[in-house]
Amino acid sequence: MLAVTILTLPNLITLLRIGAIPLFLILLTDGRYSEALGVFIVAGVTDSLDGAIARLTHSHTTLGAYIDPLADKLLLVSAFVILAFLGVVPRWLTILVISRDVIIMVGFAVLFFMTGRSIAVRPSLLGKACTFLQLLTVSLTLGSLHNPAWQFPFLWHSAVALAGGATVLSGLQYLLRALVWLNQQGTEQFLGSGPRQNSAAHHRHYSA
Repeated sequence: MLAVTILTLPNLITLLRIGAIPLFLILLTDGRYSEALGVFIVAGVTDSLDGAIARLTHSHTTLGAYIDPLADKLLLVSAFVILAFLGVVPRWLTILVISRDVIIMVGFAVLFFMTGRSIAVRPSLLGKACTFLQLLTVSLTLGSLHNPAWQFPFLWHSAVALAGGATVLSGLQYLLRALVWLNQQGTEQFLGSGPRQNSAAHHRHYSA
């Protein structure tokens, strides 16, 4: 019964999207840019599809809440790494993208070990804009590799600049909110909150 609950259709679609990442990278490194672009587009479509199915069928799961954003991050980060290796996106942007995600994950892990409580992070508007601009940058780059006639220099440079700025600002926002959350935990302990209050705080969702 547990396996049926976990392996919902949206979760299966997300797992397939994760499984398609190695194929995408192989095609990209082999110079088969048209096929790589196709896989990237299908991955983007399934990202919207699994979310829509989960909402329509009320089949949200804890597993899905974790693996869906993980799939997006794995696809984006791996795409930036290979595209930077190919010399078609700036290395500084790739470093920012990787550093942001690593710092956030390590930071939240440290907070968990310090407090014994986890932060349930919901994407902020800035975080969503950051992801969109990163996706736009990768899509424009893959499009230009697929067909040189699809090169739009002004749009591409604008997307790169905006993606870099949004990546930095989004990372700072997450860190600031994590520090605010940590300060709240310290305040609660200082006030000597009772067992029931501590239990409620343990399950608190923090909007980021």
